[in-house]
Amino acid sequence: MPGFDRRTVVQPVLLVLASAILSACGGGGADTSTAVSMQVQAVAVAAPSAVQAAPTFHLAPVLLDEPDDTDRDVPFMSTLRSPHTVGLSADQAAVATRGLTIQAILANGRAGILSAGAAPAAASAGTVTTYTPAQIRAAYGLSALPATTATPSADQAAQMGAGQTIYIVDAYHDPNAAAELASFNQKFGLPTCATQAIPASASLPLAAAGSSACALSIVYATAAGGMSSIAPAYNSGWQTEIALDLQWAHATAPLARLVLIEVPDATTTSLLAGIRLANAMGRGVVSMSFGASEGSWMSATNSAFTGTGMSYVAAAGDAGSGVSWPSAEPAVLAVGGTTLTWSGSGMRAEQVWSKTGGGASAYFARPSYQSSTVPGLGSPTQRLVSDVAFNADPNTGQYVAIQPQGGSLGWVSAGGTSLSTPQWAGLLAIANAMRARAGTASIGDPHAALYANIASVPGNYAAALLDITAGNNGSCSLCTAHSGYDTPSGLGTPNAANLLPLLAGATASVTTTPSPVTASPPQITASAWTGTHGKTLTGSFSVTDPSGLSMTLSISGIPQGMTLGLNGGVVTATWPSPVKGQYVLQIKATDSANLSSSASLPVTIQ
Repeated sequence: MPGFDRRTVVQPVLLVLASAILSACGGGGADTSTAVSMQVQAVAVAAPSAVQAAPTFHLAPVLLDEPDDTDRDVPFMSTLRSPHTVGLSADQAAVATRGLTIQAILANGRAGILSAGAAPAAASAGTVTTYTPAQIRAAYGLSALPATTATPSADQAAQMGAGQTIYIVDAYHDPNAAAELASFNQKFGLPTCATQAIPASASLPLAAAGSSACALSIVYATAAGGMSSIAPAYNSGWQTEIALDLQWAHATAPLARLVLIEVPDATTTSLLAGIRLANAMGRGVVSMSFGASEGSWMSATNSAFTGTGMSYVAAAGDAGSGVSWPSAEPAVLAVGGTTLTWSGSGMRAEQVWSKTGGGASAYFARPSYQSSTVPGLGSPTQRLVSDVAFNADPNTGQYVAIQPQGGSLGWVSAGGTSLSTPQWAGLLAIANAMRARAGTASIGDPHAALYANIASVPGNYAAALLDITAGNNGSCSLCTAHSGYDTPSGLGTPNAANLLPLLAGATASVTTTPSPVTASPPQITASAWTGTHGKTLTGSFSVTDPSGLSMTLSISGIPQGMTLGLNGGVVTATWPSPVKGQYVLQIKATDSANLSSSASLPVTIQ
């Protein structure tokens, strides 16, 4: 049998042409080879299920004592003291924090139950500082919450996100999500969240969120974007992510409705289905604390981020310099991370958290909002990530309550851009509540407001955002913080007391189709064919365009009697009676951006 190398398309953008057999014409032998030209059209397809996403949380490697009841009745009392600190032993300091779970902390034997409020040991190898919701609200300029017995005014309720919805999209299932949130709320004096079922058969969009109380709904999404009554499988890492997302979205916007959308697995296909389900449920903010490696497959995901009246917020990453999906999407607010220092009074200080994501997208072109009018931004050609930032260092972390499946409740110090993301989602929910109070539409895509209305106006920039100018997330040219915009921290972190009124007064934006994926030359995958004189030769090669553009494919040097067919980006050759000799097919692919690639494919008949 003749040997050949048949390869499928290596990029997930499919190329389609009606099945046709193109036969070479003309005289005999190698001296009378011919050429054909094929028009190849690109069509959008869903992101491939093989692309896996991961949650972006970190935990400090200690199990904390249960917090005291300082904030239980008056939820700002802890602002009168310094945050909780504990020391780390050398063994604890050596533990990797990325994706660490409470089960792993318990199992590795390195962390005991540490006394709340204990000073770090003199010989410790590090320190973990952990903030309460009240301390974070004070540090970032959010209003103090009223006492648990008080009824907030309409303006206070708006400052707590009343009437708005935050959709939290995560993979797998946390069986104790509601119980964890209830424990968190009770401990820190936050409003309770009544559980509100959404049947799988419910008609969409949902009714408007209530304006005076928090409601929590947990929905199980199908991979097709519908709703199911069957919970996904349990996963300890994603449980940590779910607990973190719910608790800190709520701590930021305590009267917003929380809709947790659990998808069946961590593939981008399932996560996109969850995002589209959120769009169908109605206006709100979608919080996404996960990331997947960038790829040309992202050209098929843009439409998921165009919901009417929707805002999309995603983690910038948790492994240092780099760009991931969905934060790379131009319609998504990408949230980077900082290391926070705040003593309980005065102004906070921050620098770039060393593990935050951020950089230049390899696939998305620079969106119009990233203009040279923004200080420090320059004139990039690509989409830059991050847009904004928030505390993300687990060693300057924030309390999270987690009850492992079959276990008891524990407390951890959490971080990662997973922590930054739901808090920015909460800020946007508050801005929308303030806008509703003023009779204006929800803000939708916040980029124009942040870049043009705030960062490009010196007085607004200085008032609304803390510009992060120290630290880095790597050694690259874009990795270091500086005055104005930089990729690790974006425009900076929120001074909420000034930021929220500016967002509330900004002109609402309508999300449009994001910038296209940056054009790249077509790719031709071909290897030599070898056959035997007089015996049928079959061979193939593939061609694709990483940018998803249509192409013209030209092939010359085709020997007499060889026929070519094109299907799904794969060109298949059949030669029923090959003649002994050496032949070379010359292949050229040119896409609609006028970028081209060429390849030579040797054919040997023995």
